Amino acid sequence: ILNKMKVVFSDFSIDIEAELTNEHPTIYDKVDIIYSIKLEEADQPKMQRAVKLSKEKYCGVSAMLKKDGSVTYRIE
Repeated sequence: ILNKMKVVFSDFSIDIEAELTNEHPTIYDKVDIIYSIKLEEADQPKMQRAVKLSKEKYCGVSAMLKKDGSVTYRIE
C-alpha cells in the first residue's frame, strides 16, 4: 500500500503481542499489532491510512480475530 502511495520508507516490521484465554480450547482474545517503520514525518498520515486499509479491507486474519476478541493497532 505504501509503495502504491509512493512513500519512501525503511526498517519496516510488524510485531504481534497476544493473550490467550484461560479456558480450553484456548483462543487469542487480545491481539496488538505493532507497526514499526522509518519514514518522513510528512508521510505519517499516509502510513495511518495504509494501516487503516490493511485492518479494515485487506487483512483476513485480522477480520477473523476481531470476531472473538479485540485487535488493536499502533504505529511506532
